[in-house]
Amino acid sequence: MLDMKFIRDNAELVKENCRKKFQFEKVEKVDELIRLDEEYRAMKTKDDDLRSKRNTLSKEIGGLMAKGLREEAEKVKAEVKEIGNELTENEKKENELYENAKAIQMIIPNIIDPSVPIGKDDSENVEIERFGEPVVPDFPIPYHTEIMERFNGVDMDSAGRVAGNGFYYLTGDIARLHSACLSYGRDFMIDQKGFTYCIPPYMIHGNVVTGVMSFAEMDSMMYKIEGEDLYLIGTSEHSMIGRYIGQILPESALPQTMTSYSPCFRKEKGAHGIEERGVYRIHQFEKQEMVVICKPEESMEWFKKLYMNTVEFFRSLDIPVRALECCSGDLADLKTKSVDVEAWSPRQKKYFEVGSCSNLTDCQARRLGIRVNGPDGKKYFPHTLNNTCVAPPRMLIALLENNLQADGSVKIPAPLQKYMGGKTVITPVK
Repeated sequence: MLDMKFIRDNAELVKENCRKKFQFEKVEKVDELIRLDEEYRAMKTKDDDLRSKRNTLSKEIGGLMAKGLREEAEKVKAEVKEIGNELTENEKKENELYENAKAIQMIIPNIIDPSVPIGKDDSENVEIERFGEPVVPDFPIPYHTEIMERFNGVDMDSAGRVAGNGFYYLTGDIARLHSACLSYGRDFMIDQKGFTYCIPPYMIHGNVVTGVMSFAEMDSMMYKIEGEDLYLIGTSEHSMIGRYIGQILPESALPQTMTSYSPCFRKEKGAHGIEERGVYRIHQFEKQEMVVICKPEESMEWFKKLYMNTVEFFRSLDIPVRALECCSGDLADLKTKSVDVEAWSPRQKKYFEVGSCSNLTDCQARRLGIRVNGPDGKKYFPHTLNNTCVAPPRMLIALLENNLQADGSVKIPAPLQKYMGGKTVITPVK
C-alpha cells in the first residue's frame, strides 16, 4: 500500500506505474482516490473545528450556571446539542469517505523498481544469468510421475479418491527424498546462511491476509476456514510477516533473517497444461522459505543475496538453474521487484520455476502497521523480502530428472545422503 501523501504528491508517477503494469483500469482510480481523500480531509478538518467549538461551549455552560444565567446556559446547551447532531451525521460521512478511499488505496500497485523490464505477462520475463551446464542424456526421460511410480513412490489415484485432483500420496524412497530435500534446505539456511529457524502458524486471520497480499492474490490462492476468521496459508511468508503486525521494532533488531518451514495450501485456480499436472501444480505442498525484515536502504542488497541463496542451494545438488527477472505485468501488486529461479528439465529441454524471490519494500509493513524506532526517535516502515529455498515435490521433478540414470536408478547428491540413511543411489522396484 502506497502512502497517501506520496500518492497526492506523485499522482502522475502513480498513474504511469499502473500503465507500466498494464492495469489501465486503475489509472482513473488514482484520480478518484485523490478526490475522496480531499473530501475526507476537508470533512475531518470541519469536524475537528466543530469538536473544538463544542468543547469551548461546554466549558462555558458551567460558568453561566454558576452566575445564575440559566437562560443563557440553556441556549448554549442547545447549541452544543445541535453541534453534536451535526457531528453525528458528519462522522458517518467521514467514515464512509475514509473507507471508500482506503479500499481504492489498497488496490493501487506498489511502485516498480526502475530496473524492472516492462512486459504484459511471464512470457516477457528476462533471463539474467545461468548457473551450471544443462545436460540432456542420451536415453529418454519419462514424465516425473512415471519415474516416481517405478519406485512405488507416488499414488495420485488414491489421493484423488480421498481429496480430489491436485493431491498426492508419496511413499517409500520418494517420500524420504522429499523429506531429505526439506531437511537439507533447513540446515543449509541455518548452518551456512545463519538464518533463524521458525515454524509458524499454518492459519492466519483475515487482517493478516490483506496485509501481506493483494485482493486478487487472496481470491485466487487462499482457502478460508468456514465460519471462522481464519485462512490456510499459501506460504509461510504470510504468517512470518504477520508475526510483527502492529509492532514497533528497535532498529538494533534489524535485519530480521528467518527461515521457516510450513505446509502450503493453494486453490491454484484455472486450467493447466500437461506439464503442470502430476505433482507440479498442486493444492498442498511443503516449503522452506526465507524471510527478511530490514532497513529500506539495505533491501536491494538483501534481494540479491536471497535469490543467490536459492541458486547456491540448487547448484550444491548439481542442478543447473537460471535467474529470471519478472517483468512489470508479472509482478503482484505489492512487489517492487521479483526474480524467479528456474531449474533445468532434461526431459522438457527447458527451465521451469522452482522458487521466487520478492522485494515488497514497505508495502506489507505499511498495511500491517509494522514500524521501526530509528536512532533519532522517528519511526519508519521497514522493508520486507521473501524467497523460496526449496519447495518439494516440485523440486523433486528437477532432482529426479537431473539424477536419473539409464538403468532407471536415481543418484542421491552428496548433501542429501545423510538424510537418506547413507544411500548414494535408489533403485526402482518396477
